[in-house]
Amino acid sequence: MRVVLQRAASARVRVDGAIVGELERPGAVALVGVAHGDGPAQVAWMARKIADLRILEDETSLLETGSPVLVVSQFTLYGDIRKGRRPSWSAAAPGEVAEGVVESLAQALEGLGLQVARGRFGATMAVELVNDGPYTLVLDTPA
Repeated sequence: MRVVLQRAASARVRVDGAIVGELERPGAVALVGVAHGDGPAQVAWMARKIADLRILEDETSLLETGSPVLVVSQFTLYGDIRKGRRPSWSAAAPGEVAEGVVESLAQALEGLGLQVARGRFGATMAVELVNDGPYTLVLDTPA
């Protein structure tokens, strides 16, 4: 699993012009890519890492401050551009698998006590984000 985690002053996701997910106050945006073989162990590791990372002011975590997170699926994080001019998506899990893993991550974050907003899996989304810092990390689950 790969997550691009961005500290956000504000963020929202629109589908067909309607807001489907939004941070109600500053927090983080997690763009989530799922690879073949990702499952419960990767979800648990990533949820704990996102919740506990000290990325907010005064080196505090989302969990310590009760800050929200917006979870947005993004299979393109596993795009391979080493050959040719078109990305290959072969490392990304198929949609019917990835959707459940992304939702499991959102639920795991909620289970840790975080407020979670969501994008809409498989939709063409407009993600609006004010990156605070800017502060952006790329998180990969251990092999």
